[in-house]
Amino acid sequence: MVARLTRVFGGPVESLNKAAVVLGLSAVVSQVLALVRDRIFAHIFGAGQTLDIYYAAFKIPDLLFVSVASLVSMSVLIPYFTRELKTGDKSARNFLDSIFTVFVLLLIALGALAYLLMPRLAPLVAPGFPPEALRELINLSRILLLSPLFLGLSGHVSSIVHSFQRFGIYALSPVLYNIGIILGALLFYPYFGLSGLALGVVLGAFLHFAVQWPTVRSVGFAPRLRAGIIWPKVREVFLISIPRTFTLGIHQIVTIIFTAVASGIAVGSISVFNFSFNLQSVPLAVVGVSYSMAAFPTLSRLFASGARREFGMQISLAARNIIFWSLPITALFIVLRAQIVRTVLGTGAFDWTSTRLTAAALALFALSILAQSLVLLFVRGYYASGNTRIPLIINIVSGVGMIALALVLIPLYTKSESFRFFFESLFRVGGLGRDSVVLMLPLSYSIGMICAAGAYVVLFYRTYRDEALTLLRTLRHSFYTAVLSGLVAYKALALFDNLFNLETLPGIFMQGLLSGLLAIICGALVLVALRNGEIRDLYNILRRKFWRTEGTYPESVPGPEEINQI
Repeated sequence: MVARLTRVFGGPVESLNKAAVVLGLSAVVSQVLALVRDRIFAHIFGAGQTLDIYYAAFKIPDLLFVSVASLVSMSVLIPYFTRELKTGDKSARNFLDSIFTVFVLLLIALGALAYLLMPRLAPLVAPGFPPEALRELINLSRILLLSPLFLGLSGHVSSIVHSFQRFGIYALSPVLYNIGIILGALLFYPYFGLSGLALGVVLGAFLHFAVQWPTVRSVGFAPRLRAGIIWPKVREVFLISIPRTFTLGIHQIVTIIFTAVASGIAVGSISVFNFSFNLQSVPLAVVGVSYSMAAFPTLSRLFASGARREFGMQISLAARNIIFWSLPITALFIVLRAQIVRTVLGTGAFDWTSTRLTAAALALFALSILAQSLVLLFVRGYYASGNTRIPLIINIVSGVGMIALALVLIPLYTKSESFRFFFESLFRVGGLGRDSVVLMLPLSYSIGMICAAGAYVVLFYRTYRDEALTLLRTLRHSFYTAVLSGLVAYKALALFDNLFNLETLPGIFMQGLLSGLLAIICGALVLVALRNGEIRDLYNILRRKFWRTEGTYPESVPGPEEINQI
């Protein structure tokens, strides 16, 4: 089966838009499975203590993954691997094996240390948990320590897969990861309890790695442990990776602090935060992650070859596509938030209070979908150029800002009746009392991400003024589309309110679906009337894909053939 998947999905994909489409489609499938996963969790557990423990148990393993696995991530390894390939396959293979050996030994050693220290670390993650919940948290966290090992191995081989532009096979990894988690909930949990959920995560992480292994073998760069480590090159990679590790670590520390704060608000607050974050991650994965990952190998090659103008143009192209998709999606997520949450999560033990809180948190997270996507792109752009200092500084400032905002907004929300009344009225969470304080966490997160994205855009403008100015037209068109789409969706909800029974899942789903489709159609007509370049490019891609005709690339950006010859 794995060999068959390799044959079908293992071919190279050279165009940015095609690569983004491949990654985007896989992200859609993966995120659909993620929504199925969350629906299963919501049905069985609801937003309660069990899921609070489950989500909190990820924090220490995730921090370990960020701290060690990021040392050999794609963003760092691809530029060095590309450089070594120019000197020959043997040099590149020795380089990869040296990195792989040190990475595996370090990850195992730190994992063992985290296992021993878990009883001391768990209370820091969830100080508001009762003793019995802390015991479960320690047990789950220890099982989940296997996940960073497999995901770290997957990250290492993903660098090779991406360097050879085998995006299709990599695209299967997150799909299989979510399948593993779903199997854990459906098959392992009835027999092993909460430990079964953790075992499902470990299975998913293993599949994430295993599906890519045949491809790295087929291109001749399967990593191996070796005794003769090339220490100068290892030190060079690790030293350049340290700022990136701290960059990612800041974000992870923010989530740990937010989890610790949520553990003391009310039972289910951690679950609400994570459910809403997962829902907003769907467009983020489909748009932001797809375009930033698809652009990264090309950005690395362009910068290494000295093609600075083309480098800026490639970032501009990816940013325009991100803006094109993100703003309308943001508007629809804000307007249709209740329908989205009730359709995906409104089942079983997931009650109406949890629905209202999750919908409000989703709207607050959605405010920063565009910002989060642009941050992913610009960070990869800096890494492709070998600059890890700027992302580190921006992440530290934004991370500290998020924490400071949360520490200011939570007391303000609690003590100021006018401030609380404004939010309760705006997001329709009146009467929930202390439970609604959790909304200050996604608000703080979104403000921090918007500020970070603004800083990256300013820096991009200073370096690539002409390329940055091309973003304005797309931003204007996308903003018009977002406003119109949001307004149409809002009016359509009232129109379809009397046509469907909103006490049933089909009725809620159809109300949201038809409202969203009507909004999308109106938005697309506006873009066509404005002669938007991105929608024209999308039409050309689909025409070439399904009708096998020749399309055109944007005039301001070189096509894949020209880029590959640079």
